[in-house]
Amino acid sequence: MRLVTFADDDAPRLGVWLGNYVLDLRRAQPRLPTEMIAFLQAGEPARAQVRATAVYADERFCISAAAVTLLAPLPQPRNIICVGHNYHGHTGAEPPAYPDIFAKFANVVLAHGQPIVLPRAAQAVDYEAELAVVIGKRARHIPVERALDYVAGYTIFNDVSARDFQKRQSQWTLGKTFDTFGPLGPALVTQDEIGDPGNLNLTLWVNGVRRQQANTRDLIFAVPFLIAYLSQVMTLEPGDLISTGTPSGTGASLTPPVFLRAGDVVKIEIERIGVLENPVVAEAG
Repeated sequence: MRLVTFADDDAPRLGVWLGNYVLDLRRAQPRLPTEMIAFLQAGEPARAQVRATAVYADERFCISAAAVTLLAPLPQPRNIICVGHNYHGHTGAEPPAYPDIFAKFANVVLAHGQPIVLPRAAQAVDYEAELAVVIGKRARHIPVERALDYVAGYTIFNDVSARDFQKRQSQWTLGKTFDTFGPLGPALVTQDEIGDPGNLNLTLWVNGVRRQQANTRDLIFAVPFLIAYLSQVMTLEPGDLISTGTPSGTGASLTPPVFLRAGDVVKIEIERIGVLENPVVAEAG
């Protein structure tokens, strides 16, 4: 399934993307939670109910996709856990012994089509195309071989970064957490549709020019390992997001470096997940 969150006059609503239509789950299954994290917390019975509903979607409960304004599938992720230096070819000659882990906050989250805002304070804003994993059930001390059982699905994340702020300190937090620095979406594609997350093509373009291209088999620390590793430290909960790192080709790595400018359009495609596209604008004032 391709689960989406979309705008409504009353509150964000949960739906299933069906190509030319979106199935409005609040109308089709009014007893189900209408918010993504609450839906994930409801577990496999809720997901099975939605799958059955989507197979025989009643047109009375469907909205034309052209009329839908998508929000980020997880408008308020519980945690945003990111991995740095996690692709062969992006880390230099010697891969790290352990994952570099850092966090972003919910203020960064941005939907497909919404603008990335270049902050007045930052001069070196960069893109990072990443596969994001959404946790579907509570996980603590999980073995690697069972890790994917705890995944609800996958989506696309753009770990936008202000390199000048990032380099000011050994901790990356400030450079990573400006408002709008986390485009996410367009949908949460459930685990059953993806299968092996370790063999997905990933591509990023800026203004139609390809800047990043890789496959997730090039990850140094694969998705199951990351889930198991993190679960040694913290209890992962439904709605936690793990962004798995970016491959080579970032703007900072070019000679000379090329950073985002107002008027740019950043497009990311990940195989079997979809396309996340965002324009770039300057901060007002």
